[in-house]
Amino acid sequence: MNFPQLIKQDEVQPSRFFAVKVEYFSNLIYSIRKALWQDSKYRSILQELGKGKSIQDYSFDSSSQLRLFKDWLVVPNDPTIQLSILQKRRYSPLAGHPGQEKTLKLVKWAFHWCGMTQFIKDYVSSCQQCSKNKIHHKKFGLLKPLPIPNGTWICLLMDFITQFSLSNSFDSILVILERFSKMVVFIAKIFSITSLYLAHLFIKNIFSKHGLPSSIVCDRGSLFVSSFWTNLFQKLKISRDLSTAYHPETDGQTERVKQILEQYLLMYQTPFFTVYGRDPQFDSAHITQDTPSGKLSTKVKSVQQDVKRELEFAMNQFKRYADKSRASPPVFNPGDMVWLSSKNIKSTRPTKKLSERWLGPFPILKKVSTHAYHLNGNPSTQSSIFHSWNQPRHKQSQIRIKSLLLQSSLKKKRNGKSL
Repeated sequence: MNFPQLIKQDEVQPSRFFAVKVEYFSNLIYSIRKALWQDSKYRSILQELGKGKSIQDYSFDSSSQLRLFKDWLVVPNDPTIQLSILQKRRYSPLAGHPGQEKTLKLVKWAFHWCGMTQFIKDYVSSCQQCSKNKIHHKKFGLLKPLPIPNGTWICLLMDFITQFSLSNSFDSILVILERFSKMVVFIAKIFSITSLYLAHLFIKNIFSKHGLPSSIVCDRGSLFVSSFWTNLFQKLKISRDLSTAYHPETDGQTERVKQILEQYLLMYQTPFFTVYGRDPQFDSAHITQDTPSGKLSTKVKSVQQDVKRELEFAMNQFKRYADKSRASPPVFNPGDMVWLSSKNIKSTRPTKKLSERWLGPFPILKKVSTHAYHLNGNPSTQSSIFHSWNQPRHKQSQIRIKSLLLQSSLKKKRNGKSL
C-alpha cells in the first residue's frame, strides 16, 4: 500500500463524524428557527426584516438566521434549546468540563439569548460532578481564636506526639501546653496507654503542681473521648472543649509550640517568668535576695497584665492577616445540604489523588456553634460535627432550570392545543 492510498483511507473516518456534526447543527438551526417564529418578540423582528426593513443590531445571515450584532445567533426564550446548546458545548471532549466563565465564553462565541449569563451560572454552580471534584480556592470561615485566659494554668491544650523509636520503654510524648504563659510540659508515655493511666499522669504532673484547670482543649483522639475521661471531667467539674473534626486550629498551638514560644520570647517574657515572676536559677552566682511576698504578687500580676495585653494584640494581628485569605463563614440552617471535604476520610480508591474531593451532599442536623455543624449521614468518621471550612454549600440552582423546562413544556402543549 502506497502513501496516497493511506491518505485516502484516513480521509474516510473524519467525514463520517463531520456528517453527524452537520446533522446535529441542522436540527439545532431548525429548532431555533421554529421557536423564533413562535416567540412574539422575535416574530415581529423577523417579519420586519422579511419586508426589507432594517432593525438596529439585528440582521439575516446567508442561511436566513437571525443574528445579533452580525455575530451571535439569536436563541429564543426556550430553555430546552438553551440547555441543549449549553450541554453540547460544555460536555464536548475538547471543552474539558469548564467552569462558569469558560462555559460562558464557549456558548457566547456563537449564541446569544436574554439571561444567558445567569442561566449558565445556575447550571454550572449546581453541577454535581464539578462540586465533587473541583477545588474551592478560598477557605470558608473567618478565624475564630480561643478566648484569652485570665491567668496561668486555667486553660490547657493537650495533644500527643507519636511514632517515635522506642526509648526507655516509651514511644510517645504527651504534650500539655498552658495557654496563657505558653509553658509546656512534656510527659513520656507509651502509645497504647489506657485512659485510666493517662488520668494518673495528668494528676501526677499537672494537678499536683498547679491544681485543676477550668478547661482543657484536646483533639478527637479515642483516649480523650472515652467514657472514663467523660466521667472524670464530670466529677471534677471541668468543662471539656473538643475541637471540631478535621479542623486543628482549635488546638493548633500544641502542634506549633516551638514557633509560638519563639514569638513570645521576643516579648522578653519567658513562660517561667510569667508564671513565677522570676527567671529560673542556673547556678549559685545568680542567687538573688528574697523578694517580699507582697512585692512578688504585685510583680507577677503586672507581668501577667502585660502578657495578656500582648496576647490580645498578637491575636488580633494574626486574625487580621489570616482572614485576608478566607471567605466569611457560610450560615447554614437545619435541613440545608452541604458537601463534605474528603481530605481526612479514607478512600476505597487505589490512590487518594483519584478520589472525589467532596462527598455528599449531606443534610445539616443542627448548628453547634458559629463555625461548626452537626451533619447527618456522613461517612464513617469519629465525629459527625464538622467545621464550616470543610462544608461548602450544595447549590440547588438546578431546580430553577428544571422549573423553566417544565414551564416551556407546558407552554408548548398549550400552543399545540390552540393550533
